[in-house]
Amino acid sequence: MASEDVVGKSTGESAVTTIVNLAEEAKLAREGVKAPGHAILSICKSLVAGGVAGGVSRTAVAPLERMKILLQVQNPHNIQYNGTIQGLKHIWKSEGFRGLFKGNGTNCARIVPNSAVKFFSYEQASSGILWLYQRYSGKEDAQLTPVLRLGAGATAGIIAMSATYPMDMVRGRITVQTEKSPYQYRGMFHALGTVYREEGFRALYRGWLPSVIGVVPYVGLNFAVYESLKDWLIKTNPYDIAKDSELTVITRLACGAAAGTIGQTVAYPLDVIRRRMQMVGWKDAASVVTGGSSKAPLEYNGMIDAFRKTVRNEGFGALYKGLVPNSVKVVPSIAIAFVTYEVVKDVLGVEMRISD
Repeated sequence: MASEDVVGKSTGESAVTTIVNLAEEAKLAREGVKAPGHAILSICKSLVAGGVAGGVSRTAVAPLERMKILLQVQNPHNIQYNGTIQGLKHIWKSEGFRGLFKGNGTNCARIVPNSAVKFFSYEQASSGILWLYQRYSGKEDAQLTPVLRLGAGATAGIIAMSATYPMDMVRGRITVQTEKSPYQYRGMFHALGTVYREEGFRALYRGWLPSVIGVVPYVGLNFAVYESLKDWLIKTNPYDIAKDSELTVITRLACGAAAGTIGQTVAYPLDVIRRRMQMVGWKDAASVVTGGSSKAPLEYNGMIDAFRKTVRNEGFGALYKGLVPNSVKVVPSIAIAFVTYEVVKDVLGVEMRISD
């Protein structure tokens, strides 16, 4: 699997380099050469906007995010969390207020660069794909179709996820730790070092494959649905909701919520498998992550084996464990992320060039 990871990562880096180069050519053709300082400043502003959007949105729903992960990996024969409300109450009672946000610091440390790279990569990929589409279709005024937006969103998601995956892996383990489990990991950097020393470099990318596969429907559909819905509302302007070709914050929230709901529903089983694979090899794992019919941790030989053992031991419904808190959190999370990104971008004076 390590070789697949390296190949996939190299291919992704090559693809994004090509896309960025195409985007730069398109910008030069449309606008002429700009001063290097201006281009760097524009890139930094776009990265900051994406990073702030990710950090704000994840912190707002951190308790639900932790509850989702705990439900995804807990042993059906040693149940501690029977649902979202009961689970949150249990965490509050046993670990206090801080327990609700356990792993959020690591999550923000991961999501800020992840979100920044994702949004920036999406804009660059969209610009490059649009330039290619206009060039080969012969239509200078052509716009991105939903399918092309899906491709741009998936590309951005894979690039961002691969760049920050080790942080996501250790974040999952830190999140699962409870008051009764051995506190092997004291923080993100300690966790990264411990996993690397005890389990090897490949362990930092456990669950990478289902994550990549899940990126296509999740991130791709998020961007595709959000952008397409926005464009449709602006063009048709039902109930006069678009003022001067601009949507209100509430309308953009609704668009982001719809995009997040569709994406997470399609990709959720892959997220469950990813989390379970991330726990493999953790010798001091809390009892909550044990599986099967005993208290011994489950071992998976790969993504297909993880799917097979999960369904065989717990039934098909196990692939949707934690869906309720995830559904509750994904709507405000995605909506806040998109709106925060656009608001911060407007404040910093970053121009969107996707549909120029």
